[in-house]
Amino acid sequence: MTATVPETGELSVSDLAFWALPPERRMAEFAELRQREHPRFYQELKLPFVKQGPGFYALARHADVVEASRTPQVFSSEPCSNSIADMPGYLARYFGSMINMDDPRHAKIRKIVSRAFTPRVLEKMETDLQAAATRIVDDLIEKGSTDFVTDVAARLPLQVICDMMGIPEPVRPMVYERTNIILGLGDPEYSGGRDYTRDGITRLGALYGLLKVMVAGYELNHLAMKLARRRRRHPGDDLVSALISAEVDGERLTDQEIGSFFILLVVAGNETTRNAMSHGLKLFTDNPEQRALLLEDFDAHMPGAVEEIVRMATPVIQFRRTLTRDHEMNGHQYRQGDKVLLFYNSANRDETVFENPDVFDITRSPNPHVGFGGPGPHFCLGANLARREITVMFRELFTRVPGIRASGEPDRLFSSFINGIKHLPCTF
Repeated sequence: MTATVPETGELSVSDLAFWALPPERRMAEFAELRQREHPRFYQELKLPFVKQGPGFYALARHADVVEASRTPQVFSSEPCSNSIADMPGYLARYFGSMINMDDPRHAKIRKIVSRAFTPRVLEKMETDLQAAATRIVDDLIEKGSTDFVTDVAARLPLQVICDMMGIPEPVRPMVYERTNIILGLGDPEYSGGRDYTRDGITRLGALYGLLKVMVAGYELNHLAMKLARRRRRHPGDDLVSALISAEVDGERLTDQEIGSFFILLVVAGNETTRNAMSHGLKLFTDNPEQRALLLEDFDAHMPGAVEEIVRMATPVIQFRRTLTRDHEMNGHQYRQGDKVLLFYNSANRDETVFENPDVFDITRSPNPHVGFGGPGPHFCLGANLARREITVMFRELFTRVPGIRASGEPDRLFSSFINGIKHLPCTF
């Protein structure tokens, strides 16, 4: 991956090397970008084996991210929102979910799947959430010092999503591993290609990584379609059964759409929540006064703590939009066909919106973060579920092991898309 920077000179958010920088260095670059009179960041993106477009503009300010999110008729999610380059057909068949759609098709599918996230459904899940969190902490206490990511943070959302979809226990480790591969493209631990480096990707390494992602997508898609066929014969009370029977305006989801949504759900539901939890433990470790404040009155402070964790962590760094027509925003004229990246991580540190934006403050109010996406039709469907999972897990942890803390630095995912933590040693 290489980049040219015709307008900003030094910033290079599309360089692989940029995403290997320490988090504070990256955020300092975004802070500089936000201060420009007309912040635009245009770079050529070159990846082997992927057809190239003309590059992209970076939206770094909170106001710009919000405006683009609220104006989907101009800032379109089609043809692709989860890849800077237009997604090749061999990947789109697995990852072409509703996040890559605009209304009215997006609205119809979202209306179907949103039935799994109603307040009544989430309330019914509360007992199962608590029981799962209790088992996780039981195991933590028995094991002692451990890897917080793999032994705590990753377990709860994986179990919740798999329970929702009716995924059998024996294949759940496979689901977890495949989601890591899909979002770990570029990280040697998950991609497995020795030709990956932090300064660039060789053609062989890129091909190997793309092949692994394609295979992972096929396996998850195949699993979902098998479940769908089984539920058509023997309906149950899981989400797959609800999806295959639901209709909106006389339409039902196809097996392919169920497969794509399944991949979206397991990837988004597992990765984002587990990363929020992992960042949360590190934030409470680095800010013991905030931990003490939370423990003084957990129920009063935890709702604010969840929002502040999501703001500071911003598990999903960016999504892409494509201009459907010429449009002026913030003094800059965008043209039809231009690509823009909505950098949620930068918007969540915007000094014009958040006082002391780099300070972790669980009492912050208001807190109009965009950690669940900006306002508009693509706001995170599972936001309330994520909030419940984070709350239940930290209540169980801080009730039974209140001294739990990170005992080392995070091993961070090498990615420009997910602000991930792969491993985090902890002790108590």
